Amino acid sequence: MMGPNVSSEKKALAAAKRRAYVTFLAGDGDYWKGVVGLAKGLRRVRSAYPLVVAVLPDVPGEHRRKLVEQGCVVREIQPVYPPESQTQFAMAYYVINYSKLRIWEFVEYERMVYLDADIQVFDNIDHLFDLDKGAFYAVKDCFCEKTWSHTPQYDIGYCQQRADEVAWPERELGPPPPLYFNAGMFVHEPGLGTAKDLLDALVVTPPTPFAEQDFLNMFFREQYKPIPNVYNLVLAMLWRHPENVDLDQVKVVHYCAAGSKPWRFTGKEENMDREDIKMLVKRWWDIYNDESLDYKEEEDNADEASQPMRTALAEAGAVKYFPAPSAA
Repeated sequence: MMGPNVSSEKKALAAAKRRAYVTFLAGDGDYWKGVVGLAKGLRRVRSAYPLVVAVLPDVPGEHRRKLVEQGCVVREIQPVYPPESQTQFAMAYYVINYSKLRIWEFVEYERMVYLDADIQVFDNIDHLFDLDKGAFYAVKDCFCEKTWSHTPQYDIGYCQQRADEVAWPERELGPPPPLYFNAGMFVHEPGLGTAKDLLDALVVTPPTPFAEQDFLNMFFREQYKPIPNVYNLVLAMLWRHPENVDLDQVKVVHYCAAGSKPWRFTGKEENMDREDIKMLVKRWWDIYNDESLDYKEEEDNADEASQPMRTALAEAGAVKYFPAPSAA
């Protein structure tokens, strides 16, 4: 008979196989560098779980190979498009981000942590997989950027990051807006039922300026639970709400401010000459250029019980992809 330790190790390993980080990649541009940086960053903080990359059909084979060489699990997905509309998106490329919804179809995993490709992880965040199930976890967004200029929040200077400074005028505008998260990082549970509900809802939901982020906020409004800003530092927080930022505590940095992508960084755009920004860009490059963090196939030969990431990679890599129907 197996001893209790062997049994508990097997259970732990089985659970590890059903957890993964996931990101999204489209097109033939240079965002693959962000994914490589993220894969190396997760390896640096000794994450126990693989990085799955949901790629659209237009991602070139050369870029896919670079990701596989870094130990990523590459999964092709079919694009998801919103209904036809005259919506002016905050950024033109936002429209393709609806394809993120496909990650709810990755049902070989019971829990996933989604990270945009322009994110870097500077501290281990594996504990997020242990959050109570049944909720949608993400970091609250900021309403102070000009991309929010179409909203009453922006007009009156109200931001959920500093709700005690500018009160919401409930008498004039009714109840305050619900909590709103940034969709560059979130913790979710894949499921075909949820995936179908998301795509069905999308067909009847008019697109809005922040595309899939607005849509996910509407869909998960009742399930949303905020987690601390350290799990998704949107760089604008450094100059919008510095009192809410302690860089020594930040675990996840989101290079989403204009001009902040490390692999395109020139330092010439607004706010990009800040010393804290330059430092964070340098930290990203230090990880990207660190050859000791490159994926090594011989790690697959390590003891399975102590290497759940290697085992999970092998298992997930063996799963066949079945194209999902278009939401159009």
